[in-house]
Amino acid sequence: MPPPASRPDAGAARPDTKAAMPPEAPLAMPVQDLSAWDRAAAHRPAGKTRSPWAARLFVFGGALALTGYGGWQMVETVSVSGSPTALQLVLVVLFCLTFSWIALAFTSGLLGFALLLRRKRPEPVPTALHSRTAVLMPVYNEATARTFAGVEAMREAVEATGLGDHFDWFVLSDSTQPDAWIAEERAFLDLRHRLGPGARLYYRHRPKNHHRKAGNIGDFVTRWGGHYDHMLVLDADSLMSGPAIVALAAAMEADPDAGIIQTLPLIINRNTLFARLQQFAARIYGPVIAAGLSAWSGRDGNYWGHNAIIRTRAFAQSCGLPDLPGKPPFGGHILSHDFVEAALIRRAGWAVYMLHRLPGSYEESPPSLIDVAVRDRRWAQGNLQHARVIGAAGLHPATRQHFATGIAGYLASPLWLCQLVVGILLVLQTATERPDYFGGAGFSPVFPRFDPVRALQLFGLTMAVLLAPKVLGLILALLDGPVRRACGGAGRLVLSSLVEILLSALVAPVAMVIQSGSVMGILLGRDTGWNPQRRDDGSIPMRDIVARHRWHTALGLVAGIAAFALATSLFLWMSPTILGLVLAIPISWASGQLGLGLALKRRLLLATPEEATPPEIALRAGALAARNAAQGLDDADALEALHADPALAEAHARMLPVGLSRPRGAIDPDQTLATAKICEAETVAEARAWLSPKERMALLHDRALLDRLVRLN
Repeated sequence: MPPPASRPDAGAARPDTKAAMPPEAPLAMPVQDLSAWDRAAAHRPAGKTRSPWAARLFVFGGALALTGYGGWQMVETVSVSGSPTALQLVLVVLFCLTFSWIALAFTSGLLGFALLLRRKRPEPVPTALHSRTAVLMPVYNEATARTFAGVEAMREAVEATGLGDHFDWFVLSDSTQPDAWIAEERAFLDLRHRLGPGARLYYRHRPKNHHRKAGNIGDFVTRWGGHYDHMLVLDADSLMSGPAIVALAAAMEADPDAGIIQTLPLIINRNTLFARLQQFAARIYGPVIAAGLSAWSGRDGNYWGHNAIIRTRAFAQSCGLPDLPGKPPFGGHILSHDFVEAALIRRAGWAVYMLHRLPGSYEESPPSLIDVAVRDRRWAQGNLQHARVIGAAGLHPATRQHFATGIAGYLASPLWLCQLVVGILLVLQTATERPDYFGGAGFSPVFPRFDPVRALQLFGLTMAVLLAPKVLGLILALLDGPVRRACGGAGRLVLSSLVEILLSALVAPVAMVIQSGSVMGILLGRDTGWNPQRRDDGSIPMRDIVARHRWHTALGLVAGIAAFALATSLFLWMSPTILGLVLAIPISWASGQLGLGLALKRRLLLATPEEATPPEIALRAGALAARNAAQGLDDADALEALHADPALAEAHARMLPVGLSRPRGAIDPDQTLATAKICEAETVAEARAWLSPKERMALLHDRALLDRLVRLN
């Protein structure tokens, strides 16, 4: 149970419902030492917990055995003409590395399939809570129409459970664009006004987005975390039903040793071709992988950064992230903070696990291949950066496995690419090398070659292992009557899976080359930065698509011509990869097309149950987003809005941090220029024309300059 002072019935100071933020209740969040750990300081679990050793033995032992068998078959394939050459041994090693990755997914999927065959009745919605939870939505230059619609819809859904008094709602802004910042404040003030004095809705904008999302959450914890037993962390595109949110809070109350409880978010509201592929795959295949992961991870699980509930004090005590030595991409602040936070809170003795069966957790996904590649570049850097953390003192072995799996996931693409290159070199060697007339028995010439029968068998094994999790997910969907009917029936469900497999196979070579380039760039020291994610449906201009993929197309053409010139068999072996690269531009164009996605949707292809019967929370959020969009807040100019509404300017000034000032002698050039320009401007039109985005942000942080802006003509 939480300490008495943190409960609402124990005299804790209730937040001021009229202020933009409640009174501060600081929690210390010490920076953690990755090089040392005192186990005596860890939380001691209240009861004994069982390790899922049998599940881990099955998953990892099975993957190891399968990889060993595949490696042996590869050695036999390349050893037809005697002992394998050095280049052939390189091919064997690369094959084992890439095969082990898909073998692990296969065995984990088998375990998940077995668990999901056993249907469980849904848990009843809790009727009472004794703790307080802060629901946090961090935003970074997002569309306010959508984010505030999501907050409003979720708040309504929680209030409908009768337990709304146990939840406070926070929009935590790290936005760096002036128009986005003022749009957020206008949306916040409008929603607070409509909800009334008991809204328990708050908003905070950070002057500097130090350490990005991790810093955003950390700032909340260190300043206001003392008010709350738990915090439910969302993303800007997150949606959760009221019963799901209440169930997470109840799960935390019921398990005093839980530090983080993660849900499995389903993708919804997607309509472009590529986004619908992701949505279908996540809905049909995702539960199989998630169930297996949850089974072998047990209480040593992982955290994906959103749609999860966290014990606030445990997080504060154990999850202060250090900066890594050196410069980005491997040094500096930790980019993929969620894995590391899970590792540190688990190191401190708290359990981390997933409720993969809990319904009502949703998210969205990027609309096109290029948008996914942009996000994936950031994830690649964050996961590879974990190589600096995986050896930290005191980590649980399962935690190190999570890090290793994340790193391997991004090394798989360059390893696959290297495997293709080595295969080409071997074929070239076979075509050009003179036969060894003295190595064979009976003076028969010996050519370096492959065993075609074993090679075909090995290819079949690889495809079976690769596609098995998808087939298992499809079987489960076919066995589930409501899911099967919602997806258009058995025939359309099978056809949808075939469409997904075909299109994914065409996308895979392009994704491989893109990801390999990202990994190479990271290894060469190129930092990705952090750009806001594009979430809306819509296509990318063709010139941008051509610029992004012209080298992929050229690579496919060169590889195809070279392979055909060397050997027809090589060309046929590489044809899926060649075809995907040659068609990179039209594939990328099609991926972002709304019309193609909607055409499939009308024919009930790539359909999901959430499309047939949309969740109530999604329908409500969609209606609220349409209403918010009609107000045009996201289209308004920040300076114009403040100038036209002195009350808004006054409210904005009240929400600015108090006591922030630059040190004497430290001149801020943006503020200095903003001061000069706003003092010289006679109209708001001149101010808009003269001020750069950074100067606008400086103006928005300065009460005196705001007053000058309001008084312009």
